[in-house]
Amino acid sequence: MKLHYQAPSNSSTVTGYGPGYIEIDRVRYAWNEWGGILLAPEAAVQRWAVADPAALAAADVTPILAFRPEIVLFGTGPRQRFPKPEAIAPLAQAQVGFEVMDTAAACRTFNILVAEGRRVVGAFFPSDDPAPSVPEKP
Repeated sequence: MKLHYQAPSNSSTVTGYGPGYIEIDRVRYAWNEWGGILLAPEAAVQRWAVADPAALAAADVTPILAFRPEIVLFGTGPRQRFPKPEAIAPLAQAQVGFEVMDTAAACRTFNILVAEGRRVVGAFFPSDDPAPSVPEKP
């Protein structure tokens, strides 16, 4: 999926996403080289050492909270996969909202929230899976 790049700004945005990569400010980050990625609008892209939502632990949320977000978007690959409740409990304790969605939806939502000037963090799990296909109608 290719996302359209709008006006340049000081805020990072997702400009593309597909099997094996995410593109931020027109720079492609391969999952097999980077692993997970944390993205905040006015910060450098950061590696995130969590490979799967099921493996997320409360300690893995600490680097996210360092950005002082008001909302966190978890991009979980081609389909929505939820982390364990105890892993995301630190977000609730810090009164930080969060949403779990497939990565394509998380990319779009991240860009919308950045455009609105919101303090958002994208936490993207690596995925080499292609987007799920939609069966054709008979």
